[in-house]
Amino acid sequence: MTTGSSRILDDFAKLMTDAAGAAQGVRKEMETVFRAQAERFLNGLDLVKREEFEAVREMAVKAREENDALLKRIEALEAKPAAAKK
Repeated sequence: MTTGSSRILDDFAKLMTDAAGAAQGVRKEMETVFRAQAERFLNGLDLVKREEFEAVREMAVKAREENDALLKRIEALEAKPAAAKK
């Protein structure tokens, strides 16, 4: 009887091991599906990546600095004729 009982327990253990493996496979498949859906949703929102945002931000800061420098040059050039007239 020990052999029969042992075989039943072995079969049950194998069944549980197979079920755990199947559950893990289902979990991985669900993660893959969820990631694909989330990526599709985010792509539909037309969001900007952080790297692109930072690059454009740096360009805007540089342009602002150049505009400020040009404004100072213009003010200096406009001040010269006014000073010469006096």
